[in-house]
Amino acid sequence: MTIPDGWLTDCANDLKASIAFLTRLPVAGATPTTGADIARAAWAFPLAGVLVALIAAVIYAVAHKIGSPPWVAAALAVAATLAVTGCLHEDGLADTADGFGGGDTRERKLEIMRDSRIGTYGVCALTLSILLRVSAIASLGNPIVVLWALIAAHGAARAAMPVFMALVPPARSDGLAFVAGRPSGERVITASVLGILILAIGLGPSLGIAALILLLVAIVLMAWLSVVQIDGQTGDVLGAVEQVSEIVVLLVALR
Repeated sequence: MTIPDGWLTDCANDLKASIAFLTRLPVAGATPTTGADIARAAWAFPLAGVLVALIAAVIYAVAHKIGSPPWVAAALAVAATLAVTGCLHEDGLADTADGFGGGDTRERKLEIMRDSRIGTYGVCALTLSILLRVSAIASLGNPIVVLWALIAAHGAARAAMPVFMALVPPARSDGLAFVAGRPSGERVITASVLGILILAIGLGPSLGIAALILLLVAIVLMAWLSVVQIDGQTGDVLGAVEQVSEIVVLLVALR
């Protein structure tokens, strides 16, 4: 069976687009990412997550090798993910927490989420997110265990994003979520299958199933909350979904 060259080219372009969108890593030959590119490349989000995880795992392993305490190594690993992604998802988490917590109407919540300033809810959400991730990684200890846990967490968390995009409509008639639209069912299924495989490989079958169930619960809860709060989702909410999903998988890995 011969694989068409055009198919391989499309896959490579989608992978480049996903890395260019989700990270700050230089991507050779990547074109500027538009809304349509994001929806088309959504299937490759888990692969971009694996790349982020590998970088964090290398930083952790180096810090561990030179004798750094687990908490220091874990903090450096998380710092590496912040640098690689440009705090893309953390920014979404903070804006979502500020909007959902600080606004009293749908319009006010959306207005707060567009404000570049960070409020008390955002600070608390970011602090908890970083503390939970650092403490989970530090508790895992062994660099090999950390490697597979990071791969599972980052890959599955980014697989959750296209699923969420397909489930929840955009809350605005403009903005990233509206421009990107909803990825096709085929691309959502591909991302989901990749996410499940990454979970199974990274955590093993039993923990992988447990993480998958908890991820589905988290996605449904986030979808319900988003609809109740702002009648849909935004790019910020997608960032929050990634953060919640990443934390869920890392906590499951502790078992």
